[in-house]
Amino acid sequence: MGRTDSVIAVFADHQAAEAAVKELAAAGFEMKNLSVVGKGYHTEEKVIGFYSMGDRVKFWGGRGAFWGGLWGLFFGGLFMTIPVLGHVVVLGYLAATAVSALESAAMVGGLSALGAALYGIGIPKDSVIQYETALKADNFLVMAHGSAEEMVRAKAILGTANPSNLDVHAGS
Repeated sequence: MGRTDSVIAVFADHQAAEAAVKELAAAGFEMKNLSVVGKGYHTEEKVIGFYSMGDRVKFWGGRGAFWGGLWGLFFGGLFMTIPVLGHVVVLGYLAATAVSALESAAMVGGLSALGAALYGIGIPKDSVIQYETALKADNFLVMAHGSAEEMVRAKAILGTANPSNLDVHAGS
């Protein structure tokens, strides 16, 4: 089995994150190799919630249409509450890693379940802290993972979407 690298782009709003996901999909990237992470709602909103029926999900709150629309594109997702960050939605391959971290209680040196999942796929701890800080500031992460060659292409595509931060991380 070859090495799996990751590209992580940070976007200031959900429209830019959604556009980036659509660009990657249009370029032929498989949805199973992509993830989106972001807060489920703005802190000033009163109503937050969701329900799921099989592969359909309905979110309430200011970003309900965004999350509900993306949920159908991805193969699974996770809605969790993380201290300090609040409600966070994780869609795509990173969701399974986060669930595994939760189930095994494999927390890494004070990191949240999300942080442990990122660390578990080879993201350095200092970068994990940087991404959690970006999420706390209401940004969105769009992630791709695959071979080094695929990640060069993913970085080029994500770079055209003008993220506030764009990093490639070598996996194991």
